[in-house]
Formats: sequence, C-alpha cells, structure tokens
Amino acid sequence: MSGSGLLYGGIVAFVLAIVALTTALVPRRQGKRGVTQALAAIDQRYTRDSGTGGRTGGAGHFTLPDWLPDMAARLSPASARPSLQRRLDVAGNPPGWTPDRVLASKAVCVVVLGTVGALFALRHPALLVLTGGAGAAAGFFLPDVWLYNSGLKRQQRLALSLPEGLDLLTICVEAGLGFDGALAQVARNLKGPLAAEFARVLQEMQIGKSRAEAMRAMAERSSVPELRAFVSALTQSTELGIPVANVLREQAKEMRVRRRQRAEAQAQKVPVKMTFPLIGCLLPALFVVVLGAGLITISHTLFHVFK
Repeated sequence: MSGSGLLYGGIVAFVLAIVALTTALVPRRQGKRGVTQALAAIDQRYTRDSGTGGRTGGAGHFTLPDWLPDMAARLSPASARPSLQRRLDVAGNPPGWTPDRVLASKAVCVVVLGTVGALFALRHPALLVLTGGAGAAAGFFLPDVWLYNSGLKRQQRLALSLPEGLDLLTICVEAGLGFDGALAQVARNLKGPLAAEFARVLQEMQIGKSRAEAMRAMAERSSVPELRAFVSALTQSTELGIPVANVLREQAKEMRVRRRQRAEAQAQKVPVKMTFPLIGCLLPALFVVVLGAGLITISHTLFHVFK
C-alpha cells in the first residue's frame, strides 16, 4: 500500500473516531424515581463535596451509545465492570463516570491513539503494525492509569485528614453530641474526602441503612488501613456495648501515632532518594570544576613534552 493510501486511511479513521466521540456526548434525558433517585442524589452530593468535580466537567449530563462500552468489554475480562466500579469508588466516583463510561473512553482512546500511532509510520509502512498496536495498547490502558492515579491521590488526602477528623469527632462526642450529630459536625466543618465520606454515611443512614452497614460500606470504598481499622473498632464497640467516646479517644490517639510514624518513615527515605540526583547531576559538575583546570594544565604540559 502506498503512502498516500495510508494517509487517507488514517484520516478516515481519525474522522470516525471524532464522530464516535461526538456521538458519545449526546445529552441524556432519562429520569430516575424512588430509591434510585435518592441514591443518585447521594452520589451527586458526595462527588461534589469530594473536590473532584472540577476535573471532569459536565460528563454527568451525557449518555453513551451501547456499542462503545461493548467494544472495550470484548477486550476486557468478565469482571471488568465490578473492578471498574471498585476503582471508581476508591477515586471518589467522579461526576458522571460509570464503568460503562470508562469502557467507552477505552474504546475511543484505542481508536484515536491507534490512528495517531499508525500515522507516525506513513514513511515506514513496515512499522505500521508496531506503532499502531503500541498506540492502541496505550489508549486501552490510559483510562485505567488516570483512574488509578485519581484514586491514589484521593486516598492519600483521606489518610492525611483522618487524624484531624477523628479528633474533632472525639471532641463532639465528649461534649455531649450523639455519634450521628458528631458525624454531621465533622462533615460540616471539614473539607475534603473524609468530610464527603461522613456525609455519605449520614445520607445512607437516612434512607434506611443501619449505622454498621453504612460504616462498613465506607470502609469498602477506601483502601486506607487506618480507616478500615477505625470502622472495625467502631462496629465492634457498638455490638459489644462499649462507650463510643472511649473507642474514639483511643482511635484518635493511635491515628496521631501512626501519622507521626508515617512522617518519620518518609523523612528516612529522603537520603536514599537524594542519592541518585547527587550522583547523576552534582558529582559530574563537581569533578569538572575541581579536576578541569588540572587536566588542562596536564594536557598542555604533555603536549609540549611530546612536541
């Protein structure tokens, strides 16, 4: 196939990818009722408070054609949708993003990046399959990388704000508030993913879930070990009849100790991380400054001797 034929084929594939992406962004007008509407309102409030809404824009107002998720689902294992839902929960459920939307974005990225990779091989047709396949593979895993990165950053923010949130929760309970009222105060006065999680727990309790079920669901949406330990201790204290204030006080103290230990561990990693920039950047420049003049003098002396 000639270079012009490949060029025309790449342009046609790129136009088809743009058409597919435009079709994917068709406004959705489907309504929800009853409990489904209540759960959707909880998710909307939860994602708005978690601070992730500004990066995804108005994706929640669009629907997707069925063939886009199906295209990526054929290339994924059977457990792709539950796994994606789990990672979306860890990332805070960005507004409008569902497992089907992630699969559709995979399909669009495969077509677009595969076409771009094929265009790079127009002058070398032998590399067409290699560059096109590499671009398609990169496009298939690009949404997964974005989702993993979003979840990792959110869990880090959650771990950092957990000691402060537990301190405030302990103060509210010891001041005479009930546990539900203390959760409401933390959700109202704090910002970030922890406040959003507590707000979602309260909203799930309002639509009929028990406290233990709502707290366990919060632990399942997180990968922070400290939060899981806190939920486990709290549910066990409720079942055994232990005062909540005592449990919260001990958990807050343990969280502060873990935060200090985590900071010390990060500080001990600094010398190791500085070794590679020191060897690669500073030492060569230092050698040039210290030994450069001597090497120049030695070279001039040897040149005159041999001459």
